[in-house]
Amino acid sequence: MTLSVYSYPPCGTCRKAKQWLDSHQIDYEEIHIVDSPPTKEELRHFFQVSGLPLRKFFNTSGRRYRELGLKDQMKTSTEDELLDWLASDGMLIKRPIITDGEHVTVGFQEDTFQQTWI
Repeated sequence: MTLSVYSYPPCGTCRKAKQWLDSHQIDYEEIHIVDSPPTKEELRHFFQVSGLPLRKFFNTSGRRYRELGLKDQMKTSTEDELLDWLASDGMLIKRPIITDGEHVTVGFQEDTFQQTWI
């Protein structure tokens, strides 16, 4: 199984996640989340498969999130509007997003990785 890892090279969380995958000898293809962000439909699929609330896909600590004032807008926005924002700018997406097509993890939590990818 080869995973797709949507990451941003300077991101420390992404580096930790890739280090964990490497240490467990799990093959993955790295995709630069800013240069090649997931499409709206890919994000919709990730959201549906993950079982996570859509707000968990936002990089809420990021500068772009704050600049756009998305915290307040998220309360009244539709799912489609939220997916449009995510698809428009890879810096708005929490990272890494890792998927094998059937499973999705967002961010890095070792226990979640252990349960999902081993």
